[in-house]
Amino acid sequence: MLDEIVKNKTLQLKGCYGLYAANRSAGGEDVDVWSTEDRSTPAAATFCMLRQQAEAESQAHYLSQADFVAPTGSPDHLGMFAVSCFGAEAAAAAHEANNDDYSKIMVQALADRLVEAFAEKLHRDMRTTHWGYAPDEQLSTDDLLKVKYAGIRPAPGYPSQPDHTEKRTMWDLMDVEKTCGIQLSSSLSMMPAASVSALVFAHPDATYFAVGKIQKDQVTNYAERKSMPLEECERWLSPILNYDR
Repeated sequence: MLDEIVKNKTLQLKGCYGLYAANRSAGGEDVDVWSTEDRSTPAAATFCMLRQQAEAESQAHYLSQADFVAPTGSPDHLGMFAVSCFGAEAAAAAHEANNDDYSKIMVQALADRLVEAFAEKLHRDMRTTHWGYAPDEQLSTDDLLKVKYAGIRPAPGYPSQPDHTEKRTMWDLMDVEKTCGIQLSSSLSMMPAASVSALVFAHPDATYFAVGKIQKDQVTNYAERKSMPLEECERWLSPILNYDR
């Protein structure tokens, strides 16, 4: 099937990436980004972050993604990308019309794998060339899959930042829908479904983590930083709230 996809150009990979001047906000909880290196101008956007709050035995630090960006006075950058595989829905619908469930499942699975490979390749190119913070990186495929490279690429809505609404900031900043056609649904799912988006951090100590459950004091502060009504913020964060609404 993969040979047929390549021959007939059934699927198409599209994406975009951005690299922005960045610093941790004055309060230490968010990341401000600029479209130029002139940080004396107002920030082009702010990515709001959540911090681990639940007490855990032997845990010395309660992490936030903002910790992986330098504070004001130390120039830093933040990368991001959005990539997608187009054509899978039409191909799956054609197979379904032919009562070919196996081919329908296979083309959807291949679309998912292809866009994950695209994300891996783009992230590597950002590290070694576009951003170039790891220009001498030479890793085998196995080491890539074991995440032995420097930096991380967490996605909005996942454990390190469980708030899907932060995708809107990324979409607006890179003009993702106009640039490469990837849309956000009302629930902020990416369309096409075979899509990947992420922020890219270069800090050598950057690591994946789970925010876990959070208390109302942090949610109230977070809603204020986002200029979002508290009730709306609670709806988006409902899976991780550690209190009754």
